[in-house]
Amino acid sequence: MNTDPEAERIWTSCAQSIRSQVSDAVWRTTFSGARATAFDQGSLTIVVPTSLQKARIERRYFSLLTDALDETEPDLMVRIEIDPDWDESDGFAAAPSSQEAALPSVHQAPAAIGAGADPGANTRLTFEQFVTGTSNRFSHAAALAVAETPAGPYNPLLIHGDSGLGKTHLLRAIAHYVNDHYPSYKVRYVTSETFLNEFVQAIRNSTQPEFKQVYRSNDVLLVDDIQFMEGKDGLQEEFFHTFNDLLQNGAQIVLSSDRSPDAMPTLEDRLRSRFKSGLITDIQPPDLVTRLAILEKKAESAAIAIPSDVLSLIGENVTDSIRELEGALIKVTAYANITGQQCSYELAKRVLADLIDNTVKAPVTVRSILEATADLFAFSVEQITGGSRRRPLVDARQIAMYVTRNMTDLSYPEIGRAFGNRDHTTVIHAVRKIEHHMTERKEIFDKVHDLQKRVGEIS
Repeated sequence: MNTDPEAERIWTSCAQSIRSQVSDAVWRTTFSGARATAFDQGSLTIVVPTSLQKARIERRYFSLLTDALDETEPDLMVRIEIDPDWDESDGFAAAPSSQEAALPSVHQAPAAIGAGADPGANTRLTFEQFVTGTSNRFSHAAALAVAETPAGPYNPLLIHGDSGLGKTHLLRAIAHYVNDHYPSYKVRYVTSETFLNEFVQAIRNSTQPEFKQVYRSNDVLLVDDIQFMEGKDGLQEEFFHTFNDLLQNGAQIVLSSDRSPDAMPTLEDRLRSRFKSGLITDIQPPDLVTRLAILEKKAESAAIAIPSDVLSLIGENVTDSIRELEGALIKVTAYANITGQQCSYELAKRVLADLIDNTVKAPVTVRSILEATADLFAFSVEQITGGSRRRPLVDARQIAMYVTRNMTDLSYPEIGRAFGNRDHTTVIHAVRKIEHHMTERKEIFDKVHDLQKRVGEIS
């Protein structure tokens, strides 16, 4: 499709005005790829890549668009059309336009009780902080589309992939985005284990109606690690009815899992079919370019100057998990900070010797970490996984949890179960505490380093 030079001039000025008024996420998911193609008798034609973008602009950003156009060409009429020349393989393909009627309008936001994201949400897990690459670009675009138009074409959305690749980040980012842009919406993020615990508690206390109200009154429900529902008939029964109720009421459902629904043999067929009724995306381990971008983003957000050869060393040797990638960066910068040394390639090579050893080793297990912890701290495995709150024992337990989180693919709930059936929030607290202390207390850093080295040697 040819472009009218005058139309292009008007749109360039308009786009600059819009770009200065919206977030990066809104620009990418709504205006990216838009262009003006014709200007005739006071009417401007703008084409956009997908029907979903057309619906977004018309329903949420039309007044912003017309105001921006008025700055260049007052009283201009505007038409928005789908770009027939756009190759959808270049970007995120929108769903069939027949479903666009389901897209919510910002002026018609449904009422919500106790609107807002959960207070425990990690404010760092936003779309702006998520680094995209070939391994996760489709999942990122799908999550953005859902956040921008909840209960639209991609409902439910299920994101699956191995642990540590960013699924939780995307779910949290959706929650933050919806909370910011749809303040009247009630948003709830929860792990499937928390859903189970609250369900069991409701049965025990005879408060099932209150439990149903909490979950079925949401406008957006995000459930992490749904594979945890496998083999739990009562839990699947309750979630089946919650799922149906939410969809019938026009709510958005977002799920994450470490594998696809078809790879969950003990998942009920009726749940599997519902999970597959929407959009399913997967996240793969990041390639080298993406790993380096993640490291640069992490260093930038922490305001730490890291030499490029150090980032390359980490990116080339930590390949499977973003969590391990960030853990390696923290380890190097923490060591440089507490020893007062310059962060250099040689320092990083020494600190990460266990990671860059090319010898093929057996996978790291919780048992190997527990045994190495028991040997290092002179406690028994039973004491480490037991209930004692003596300070030296608590320190050993928290360090072991931190190492388990960084050297295995286990989720917080799985680590909690391995450490004496502790709640996942206990593990989260331990990991964050040790991560913080590693940058300030040399003895903590040394213990973590020693434990990781021992685990690497015996694995």
